[in-house]
Amino acid sequence: MNVTVLGLGPMGQALAGALLTAGHRTTVWNRTAAKAESLRQRGAQVAASPGAGVAASEVSLVNVVDHDAVHAVLAAAGDAVAGRLIVGLTSDTPERSNRTAELVAGLGGRYLDGAIMTPTATIGTPDAAILFAGPRDHYDAGAGVFGALGTPRWLGAEYDRAATHDMALLDLFWTSVSGFLHALSVARAHGIGAAELLPHALGIVAILPPIFTEIAERVEAGQHGQSSAPVASVAASLHHLIATSRAAGLETGALEAFERVVAEAVAAGHGDQEISVLAS
Repeated sequence: MNVTVLGLGPMGQALAGALLTAGHRTTVWNRTAAKAESLRQRGAQVAASPGAGVAASEVSLVNVVDHDAVHAVLAAAGDAVAGRLIVGLTSDTPERSNRTAELVAGLGGRYLDGAIMTPTATIGTPDAAILFAGPRDHYDAGAGVFGALGTPRWLGAEYDRAATHDMALLDLFWTSVSGFLHALSVARAHGIGAAELLPHALGIVAILPPIFTEIAERVEAGQHGQSSAPVASVAASLHHLIATSRAAGLETGALEAFERVVAEAVAAGHGDQEISVLAS
């Protein structure tokens, strides 16, 4: 299948490289043309404009900084979009996915929204997780392309479902990373180095899967009784952690925000329920 990749940042480079490796006739375009040279040497066709790139292929993958940039690229492509499958692989808000779908439809094309959930190094291997949302026939039309990029998964016909998953999972990722960085700072303030804390931090990571599973099951079922981790105990733990962080001169804004959520739950009479109630 003929495929075009619009946008050749690190992820766009990886996408185009995986398509070439899989034997797809690949066309690329980037605002800075020099970024296409290594792909040209591997056999990619280099389009002079977004319109020429879209016209060259049945499927075009758009991977740029945000949906403002997506809209600018598609507007430049103009009439070339008609009859083509446009696949957005740009991280942005769920609402923007719906707006992009409307734009593509207005140009006579078909749209599928996607979210790449793994780093560039995984692209082209089964470890690359890519989520898609939009009409099933749009997904089926590009399935042969998506399989060359990694392990694809269709989430449903609503265009914003991939972006919603993306935002929720990025929330989990960045709050986890920021929590680890904060923990390292707390430890360092008391003379404990990162290497010393790391194995204990990895121990915490190891116990999270069953905890996440129980919380998700409780939220899904709406059952928060018979608690092993009641909200009231979280309140006490947060109080100690905030005091320790302040004593070390560290930022406590995120912890204080969570403390307010917990305090509101306790005030509402949920202190003896499982922490899963905080997500209900």
